Amino acid sequence: MNWLLERRRSQGDNKMAQTKNLLLFRKWDLSDIEVKDPGLKTAISLRKQILPYTYGRSALKRFNKADVNIVERLINKTMHFGKKYAKNTGRMTGKKTKLLNTVKTAFDIIALKTGQNPVEVLVRAIEFSAPNEDTTRIVYGGTVYHVSVDVAPIRRVDLALKFIADAIKEATFSNPKPIEEHMAEQLMLAASNDSSAPSVKKKHELERIAQASR
Repeated sequence: MNWLLERRRSQGDNKMAQTKNLLLFRKWDLSDIEVKDPGLKTAISLRKQILPYTYGRSALKRFNKADVNIVERLINKTMHFGKKYAKNTGRMTGKKTKLLNTVKTAFDIIALKTGQNPVEVLVRAIEFSAPNEDTTRIVYGGTVYHVSVDVAPIRRVDLALKFIADAIKEATFSNPKPIEEHMAEQLMLAASNDSSAPSVKKKHELERIAQASR
């Protein structure tokens, strides 16, 4: 019985050692990356995995997307076009393998240009693109009021990813430059909190409208 327990313990230690050495795309280490925004620490997942692909396991559980790796969430968000891109719906929808390769190449470009871990650049871009305030409609006595409200952490990440994905799509539309370069540029601009970044602009616009509705 003792030898069986020791064997199971050694197998568990080996699995732990393998998990510690997991590198995203076999290149990028996620263990040293820290989420600096305290409001987003529970909403940004940096779970170690080689390939950010969970095959939709979190789709049926509410709030389970907070446990999905943040790189996979960026890929999933880039596959959606939304109302503005209704005429192009279907162009990238479902092509997750293609977007995996796109993100992999974009990360290589970011590493060459900045010398930083591209996943850390993505986390900083989300932190600077996530709005803290938004507005909601309240109907009182037949009159509609717009009231400022705080944004939940998961929705903050959702909005930040949406702003970044929309910025990438707008930059690539009718442009001969590859999408990988546009993705790298938008992430680097947002990570540096550049006021010219479309995702940062959208965040400031939302917060300005919410501030006026207080």
